[in-house]
Amino acid sequence: MTINWRKSSYSGGSTDEMCVEVGELVSGVGIRDSKNPNGGRLDVTSAEFALLVGRIKQGELDQG
Repeated sequence: MTINWRKSSYSGGSTDEMCVEVGELVSGVGIRDSKNPNGGRLDVTSAEFALLVGRIKQGELDQG
């Protein structure tokens, strides 16, 4: 299965940015570091990914 990885449209494309890429999997969503695409990935279910995105949007995971 070929995974179509994508970054947020909010990513400016700069190599200095800390970005992740997401890709649709049969079992859910894959998440990987855009700067190190061969360094492994985190696989989560669609429900877990939706929860994560919701928490990010609410600012629950902001630091400082």
